[in-house]
Amino acid sequence: MKSMKSAIRLLSLVALATVAAAQQPISLRADDGGKICADLYGGGVRSVVLAHGGQFKKESWSAQARELRAKGFGVIAIDFRGFGCSSGPGQADFDNAPFEKDVLAAVRYMKSHGAKTVSVIGASFGGSAAGDASIKAAPGEIDRIVFLGSAPNLPADGLKSRSLFILARDDRNAAGPRLPAIRAQYEKAPQPKELILLDGSEHAQHLFETDQSARVMREIQRFLSLP
Repeated sequence: MKSMKSAIRLLSLVALATVAAAQQPISLRADDGGKICADLYGGGVRSVVLAHGGQFKKESWSAQARELRAKGFGVIAIDFRGFGCSSGPGQADFDNAPFEKDVLAAVRYMKSHGAKTVSVIGASFGGSAAGDASIKAAPGEIDRIVFLGSAPNLPADGLKSRSLFILARDDRNAAGPRLPAIRAQYEKAPQPKELILLDGSEHAQHLFETDQSARVMREIQRFLSLP
């Protein structure tokens, strides 16, 4: 019995070490010289960039990153300029900072390391940055985007990526409900696209703190796996 417990403990330590080793801190360069800190969870021909919201940093994606990695995706989570150890031109002006350059830096890193397709999951302002990145990117650079409680800042009819919008129906900020503006952008977005409305009021990454977390991840994985 003692030897069995020791073996189980050893296996647990090995598993923990494997998980820890799978997360690699790296640094990227945006095309304007911005330094973007990121956590890399492994590569692959299908890869995903995780773009956090305003109350979060790259570490906030840990559970989702590991789940996606277990499904065979290469995954990279970034800190936007002005967050964590990332920095770059314009970071002091949050409303006008070129956050889309940080997304594109991660997309291009994964493409240069073997990814055939790269998608982005963006939460709140991270989703807006992902959308703007798609609009400014070359066709095919960003395969698809998951917008969590968000939409592009730029007109969505310029999106070059398949899109999935996920939003809590009663999500709101100080200005009021977010749904009308997001729905308006969704209507402009080119096909193929999807809109999923959830019960509740939690915003963006906070959806993962609710009892709908599992559904959100199922919908994301389904969308990322569509042919």
